[in-house]
Amino acid sequence: MTAVTPAIDPTRESIQQFAAQFPADTPVVMLNLLRFREQANYADPSVSPCSGRRAYAEYSKLIEPILAAAGGEVVWVGKSFGALIAPSGEVWDEVLLVKYPTKDAFLGMIRSEAYRAIVHHRTAALADSRLVPNTQGL
Repeated sequence: MTAVTPAIDPTRESIQQFAAQFPADTPVVMLNLLRFREQANYADPSVSPCSGRRAYAEYSKLIEPILAAAGGEVVWVGKSFGALIAPSGEVWDEVLLVKYPTKDAFLGMIRSEAYRAIVHHRTAALADSRLVPNTQGL
């Protein structure tokens, strides 16, 4: 079996594909699957050491006003307990559903100065993640 490469941040290609393919003027519900590092991995050595979970908590606190300004909201958050159907070893610590009014609201948020100033907490916190955009209904 091939090992899955951890994924933390979206790539330029995945953002371009999302922007091109996701329907315009349609709410986006982002499924976030998160696995935390034991120790956050900050690029800046002057940042006080902390757990990945603690670094993500800092990101969560700082993203609240940025998310609200984009019209987004956390719909659901919870602890994950393994997987019934998944590749061997693929487990997650936390699951979030975050709703945005449109893809442009999401894209505007992640391109904003305010978001770029805090995203390093998310990057430092995570050992692996998935971010899956969804629409309601079929």
